[in-house]
Amino acid sequence: MKKFSLLFTLLISFNASSQDIETIKINIDTTIEYQTIHNFGASDAWSTQFVGNWTVIKKNQIADLLFSLEVDINGTPYGIGLSSWRFNIGAGSAEQEEKSDIKDEWRRSECFLNSDNSYNWDKHIGQQWFLNAAKERGTRDFVGFVNSPPILFTKNGKAYSNDGLTSNLKEESYLDYAVFLKDVTNYFSNKYQIDFKYISPFNEPQWEWKNNNQEGSPWNNSELKNATRIIDSIFIANNLQTKIEITEAGAADYLTGEKEKFKNRSNQIEEFFNPNSNNFIGNLKSVAPKIVGHSYFTTWNVQKLKNEREKIAKKLQKYPNLEYWMTEYCVLENNEEIKGKGKGLGMKTALYVARVIHSDLTIANASSWYWWLAMSPYNYKDGLIYIDKNKEDGSFQESKLLWSLGNYSRFIRPKAKRIKVDYNGYNSIDNLSNGVLISAFENSDDSLVIVLVNQKNDEIFIDLESVKYDSIKLYITNKINNLELQKINLNKKIIKLTANSVNTIVFE
Repeated sequence: MKKFSLLFTLLISFNASSQDIETIKINIDTTIEYQTIHNFGASDAWSTQFVGNWTVIKKNQIADLLFSLEVDINGTPYGIGLSSWRFNIGAGSAEQEEKSDIKDEWRRSECFLNSDNSYNWDKHIGQQWFLNAAKERGTRDFVGFVNSPPILFTKNGKAYSNDGLTSNLKEESYLDYAVFLKDVTNYFSNKYQIDFKYISPFNEPQWEWKNNNQEGSPWNNSELKNATRIIDSIFIANNLQTKIEITEAGAADYLTGEKEKFKNRSNQIEEFFNPNSNNFIGNLKSVAPKIVGHSYFTTWNVQKLKNEREKIAKKLQKYPNLEYWMTEYCVLENNEEIKGKGKGLGMKTALYVARVIHSDLTIANASSWYWWLAMSPYNYKDGLIYIDKNKEDGSFQESKLLWSLGNYSRFIRPKAKRIKVDYNGYNSIDNLSNGVLISAFENSDDSLVIVLVNQKNDEIFIDLESVKYDSIKLYITNKINNLELQKINLNKKIIKLTANSVNTIVFE
């Protein structure tokens, strides 16, 4: 393999068919590295419990779309190669059925724990199938996340909060909860040789979780600290290598500053990682050296998108031993550009989300990025794959968002380094709003990956004259193509990218 030059230039021209050709010069410097990229992933909540009972053929087709690293005879990927998978450890609302007060059974979840404190490991069977399917296709990073503690341990015997003021976990059950998480972790290690790299015990602790639309529990910072210390002690006593992932903030701005609403659930980087804080837990052996948040409610307008991610980057400078992981996003905001309601099948949703991914990676320096629902039965922009609301068998539909995410997940592999990209207007408000968003990464095998999000309604042309390489591959996702491999003539230094597209160039 011939190594690329360490510093090279791309020339990008817009409106190349017209007389006025706009050209920008892009410098990529592989000697300047930023964060390590660990993975891209999605969650199995909640529909996987049913889709896991569909026919083997359809389950495998869906699993291939999500996890496969294989390609067809033309070199086009079968799937998007997710490198991480989040397994929802349920609280038991499914067993309660209507008495759970959660009306939609597709938003309830089973629990491994029985009412007599024994275990039934035949629960979550559909989810277990997809967990193993991910492993078989090469996924190696697994996270077990919890929306609500088991109903056996909650104050109201439900998987949601009555008042939203405090954690729904009974004070006398903190230790029981820790033991439960340990037992679940050991089960998957013994059964499938799947080790949960992380356990996330507190999902979106800021919200009140009293609307009983799904499982959930609020957590004040002091409660989260106390629970984390107990979980840490149990993990250490049982020699678990699994790390505790905190805090799954419901919106990223709860990490970086004090919020007027829920003050005691905000400013979480300082609260948990500043040694002078009463809630400091950064010294616990089992606590992962990262802060985890969700990108909800911080993506519009574009000025806010940029500002909130700059705040995260600034905090990471103060705490250089911490990483930032963005572990959940779908389109919840209703704004002048996009609305959550309606399936997100087309490029409009894909491009909006690609802007969020780009911003999280290049402004906030996120080391991981996760979409919310891998499979959605809803008329909402929350799924990579859309399915029938059918518990026995059904049909499914791919989204452009699936393949747009694949431009990142399929080619930027674990342990990649983000490298410097610079050009006029890079991450300016205007360019973030409607320009071309470019990021570059070097994989551990020395392959170079450049992702280009063309938000423009015009084609763009890339001049590769100064790039030295043995081979180049171009993958394109647009209204027609899904990560389709485009044949590149090595003697031709100009390649075309279509309007409104997400593209990946791989140099080897």
